[in-house]
Amino acid sequence: MFKVLSLSYLHPEVNYYALRAGSVPSDSAMISIIIPTFNRVKLVQEAVRSVLRQRNLQEEFEVFVIDDGSTEDLNEAIARFSPNVRYVRQEHLGVSAARNRGIEESSGQWLAFLDSDDLWLPGKLSAQMKYFSDHPEMLLCQTEEIWIRNGTRINPRKYHKKPEGHCFAPLLERCLISPSAVVINRRVFEMVGLFDESLPACEDYDLWLRIGCLLPFGLIDKPLVIKRGGHPDQLSSSIPALDRYRIHAILKLLRSGSPDSTQKIAALEVLQKKSRIYAEGCRKRGRADEADAMDNLVRAALD
Repeated sequence: MFKVLSLSYLHPEVNYYALRAGSVPSDSAMISIIIPTFNRVKLVQEAVRSVLRQRNLQEEFEVFVIDDGSTEDLNEAIARFSPNVRYVRQEHLGVSAARNRGIEESSGQWLAFLDSDDLWLPGKLSAQMKYFSDHPEMLLCQTEEIWIRNGTRINPRKYHKKPEGHCFAPLLERCLISPSAVVINRRVFEMVGLFDESLPACEDYDLWLRIGCLLPFGLIDKPLVIKRGGHPDQLSSSIPALDRYRIHAILKLLRSGSPDSTQKIAALEVLQKKSRIYAEGCRKRGRADEADAMDNLVRAALD
């Protein structure tokens, strides 16, 4: 079973260079690729094909499709990719549980995630592994993306610019790390824990904050992922009021004691702003009790 360290073990002065050096033996440099999915037969097949088209990799890789209790027959759809792809089915527990199951089932030193509606361009993994070879102190990096919505390419706004280095403050404002674009050393999850299965959305935002307290993020400034959006089952479009989950993620982080004094000040400022906007929206929609409950939560964090 994959060992998960409690957030109480974290320390803002952690020597991540030493952790990287002693994390996993160099002969275990396999990449584990984890594709969580719920239904989406056609899309997940396209996602798997984009993984199998990766080229110029020196490292071995393994692929896991984690079926989060689909009502469609994904087993048969994935079986055609055997033996290169392993199919794992679980009951419907959500995307965090599916990703965590993939982490626990896998054995690679490096972990890469691909949402089943996204695609990798050829050379994505080899570019990231070269990045780690060139930057041996780094534990994770992501690439830029091409955004497609309803079949049309769109340009991200300036505030969506992906960060590089120590970037805790901008990560508070919005989710700037894409699961489909990132490769992470397994040791990072031992440091900060897995995806939070209690969050129905913004689970990646929660994870990036926990990581951002401690570690810098690497960036390959080249679009090597196609991020497809606009379909009705997309979490960001099917779950309302996403900021309430970001607020809970910030509150949880503050309770953990992980942020240093500067990070704590930044987190409290964003917490106040997001909670104020959320509470005002609740009151406009006649949900005064919900607004009062949020105000009380934030007030307790500020005391």
